[in-house]
Amino acid sequence: MNLPNNDFQFSTLLSPIKSDALRQHLEQLSVYTNDISTDASITIKQNLSLWKQQWFMLSTERDEFVADDNNEGLALLEDSEKTSTNWLIRLFNTLFSDKHVILARSNGEPEYFPAVGHEPARIEFAHGYFASALHEISHWCVAGDARRELPDFGYWYAPDGRSAAQQQAFERVEIKPQALECLFTLACGRHFRVSQDNLSADFDTSGSTFALDVYNQVENYIAKPHTLPRDAKTLLHTLLSVCVTG
Repeated sequence: MNLPNNDFQFSTLLSPIKSDALRQHLEQLSVYTNDISTDASITIKQNLSLWKQQWFMLSTERDEFVADDNNEGLALLEDSEKTSTNWLIRLFNTLFSDKHVILARSNGEPEYFPAVGHEPARIEFAHGYFASALHEISHWCVAGDARRELPDFGYWYAPDGRSAAQQQAFERVEIKPQALECLFTLACGRHFRVSQDNLSADFDTSGSTFALDVYNQVENYIAKPHTLPRDAKTLLHTLLSVCVTG
């Protein structure tokens, strides 16, 4: 049973005015900190215009397919999602080329593989979904350097069907990743929904505060962007610069 999210208007958290203010704040932070390397800054400047142009075309096309809800429109929307996901993969792999990591599709479930020798680390996201890519990127951002040396960041994970105690443990470690995912999703102009990942739960989840906890964490990140993980600042600043219009 998933917690209803209708009471939490995540889409209102990042209005165009707030988006621009957050982008400017992140830009100022990058000047006074070493969060964004010189190479990454050069990469962003070299690709920003191209990324903006590509995203504008993709999002305009996607809006047209969403409005066209017949079978042809749905098929075109699916193709558009694949193209958008390819775009996100290229952006991430270019943006973090100095981090020895790549974002890649998985044929099955998501998994993180640390770097081995000259082989870069791999962030594999589920079934090629755009939303899954943002979610797995969020875990990578939260993990930090030490956990990035461990398979799946060294996290415990139990699949859907976990006990009430396991569900509580799952939700505790998911607050910050899903808050980052929310920010990345909203920056891309998309709708965000909290996931408790417990469709098979046989216990009452109505008392869970997970959605509220994620909402509050997003608000906290917006109010205090200096608390964002280092690489989350880089990606969020880029997405706000590229994807937000108006």
